[in-house]
Amino acid sequence: MFYHEKLQSVSQRIENAKQNSNFKENIKLVAVSKTVASAEILRLYKAGCIAFGENRVQSLKEKCEELYTLSIEWHFIGRLQTNKINQLIALRPALIHSCDSLELALEINKRLKIKNQKLDILLQINSAKEDTKAGVEPENAVQIYEKILNLCPNLNLKGVMSIGAHTDDVGAIQKSFETTREIYEQILPLGAKYCSMGMSGDFELAIKCGANIIRLGTILFK
Repeated sequence: MFYHEKLQSVSQRIENAKQNSNFKENIKLVAVSKTVASAEILRLYKAGCIAFGENRVQSLKEKCEELYTLSIEWHFIGRLQTNKINQLIALRPALIHSCDSLELALEINKRLKIKNQKLDILLQINSAKEDTKAGVEPENAVQIYEKILNLCPNLNLKGVMSIGAHTDDVGAIQKSFETTREIYEQILPLGAKYCSMGMSGDFELAIKCGANIIRLGTILFK
């Protein structure tokens, strides 16, 4: 019953945040399961959560194998090293959130072309301009997005992802989310569908700023 209550509480908060925002889009919840074992994922899945996100390729592989009988929608949300690309492609995640450069996009595309496969992917934006975060600079994001569309036919580019500013200053966090949403709106005519931003500590603010995918871990599993 624990996970049913957790999921119900979070779902209500998501709905409230949506009603209090200017954006009325459907919100996809991705449960970030990087810190928990497969048994906990199974319990949350049985409570009604379908999408789960992992930030390490090896962990994703292990959990995919352990939970192969379930219809889980796996997302990859971590920094992707080039030597792990082939492993990730083999796992066929529903969405890769963390393509953080044109160079990485070109490399993933090259490997996919060899295998005659395609994958859905998001461009990561360093909207807070923090040295500790990966992602393209906001002022270059639209241009890089267009280049990936033109140069990487094996990538289904679906939108953008960012992590809110790492600060207690709510105004700064909001500004970083608004920056990502502004970029997302510029690429809507290019077929963008997803604006992935917001984690356990700031997802309601992210929804207010226009997120339509949120990535929640602690609030669901602790």
